Amino acid sequence: MHTKDALAAGEVLQRLLLLTAWRECPFYSPRERAALAWTEAVTRISSGGVSDDVYETARAEFSDVELVNLNAAVIAINSWNRMNVAFQVPPGDYKPAKHKTAG
Repeated sequence: MHTKDALAAGEVLQRLLLLTAWRECPFYSPRERAALAWTEAVTRISSGGVSDDVYETARAEFSDVELVNLNAAVIAINSWNRMNVAFQVPPGDYKPAKHKTAG
């Protein structure tokens, strides 16, 4: 779903395909890296929580409101994913909304 939306909004396919290797790839800004690290830490909260390093990096890139909004988005998407997995919703049927392109 989110990949389809990102492509429809103009995201570059290469960045999406290499997302799982975001630490090793040069395609992500420091702000994006902070968001990705935060997302992983919150998603895997049972594996030790959000480390001080991840927290400090996120705080350097995001305001209080932005970090709360990022956290809320991570929680929402995690809950939707868990609902879909629990109820065995087949992936692939989602159709992205039309996005206006920049320019």
